[in-house]
Amino acid sequence: MERNGSWLRAMVVLTCLVAVSGARELEVRSKVHKAVYNHTLATILVEYASAVYMSDLTELFSWTCPRCDGKTKGFEVIELIVDIQHCLQAYVGVAEDLNAVVIAFRGTQEHSIQNWVEDLYWKQLDINYPGMPGAMVHHGFYYAYHNTTIRPGILDAVMRAKDLYGDVNVIATGHSMGGAMASFCGLDLVVNHEAQNVQVLTFGQPRIGNAVFASYYSDRVPNTIRITNGHDIVPHLPPYYSRFPQKTYHHFPREIGNWQ
Repeated sequence: MERNGSWLRAMVVLTCLVAVSGARELEVRSKVHKAVYNHTLATILVEYASAVYMSDLTELFSWTCPRCDGKTKGFEVIELIVDIQHCLQAYVGVAEDLNAVVIAFRGTQEHSIQNWVEDLYWKQLDINYPGMPGAMVHHGFYYAYHNTTIRPGILDAVMRAKDLYGDVNVIATGHSMGGAMASFCGLDLVVNHEAQNVQVLTFGQPRIGNAVFASYYSDRVPNTIRITNGHDIVPHLPPYYSRFPQKTYHHFPREIGNWQ
């Protein structure tokens, strides 16, 4: 009871601080066109982003889990990647109806979300994104994708999927922290592996970098949609400080708010 009360008080304080820091975030300019939102695709991808939370790995790999039906029926898992040390999970597979390789990343586990949100509020921009002067990002999200077993497992599976199915599209998705990892994955595929037709669609993801990074990202992965819900605190974290627009976190476009 005391722990729940402390968590509730912490969330109230964080919500108030976000409201104070808020103001309206400056729009990041992009040299390319905005992504086109497809609601039907979003309702399919939310099922993939939900399925990656399944704890029965046998059911997940064989795509027989409770979430592995309906709009995602017939999906073929190529690889299930689990990093036990860092409590990370993702999968790569092929959705023939979408003519695409789908990469889904798991978000924060329920038992650790309190510490994660508190850390996310106070964390500052702390590492430079390689190859882009002035671009800074949150090291936790960057390392979760780049410095664990997740990245090599993803890249190997994407290569195998393309060998089997040809040069199909790639769609990366995830919820919350999983959305942050999906964004880094999409950028990695485009910049470091010259992937074509990469799309990123995330749900409730936090901010992951500064304005320079957001502009850099949107120019290279223009087909990106961030879906948010007004009652979710995570997309407002880390906070945007209007008095320091060049030294604070920024979202990259395009956002679809109040999604149902």
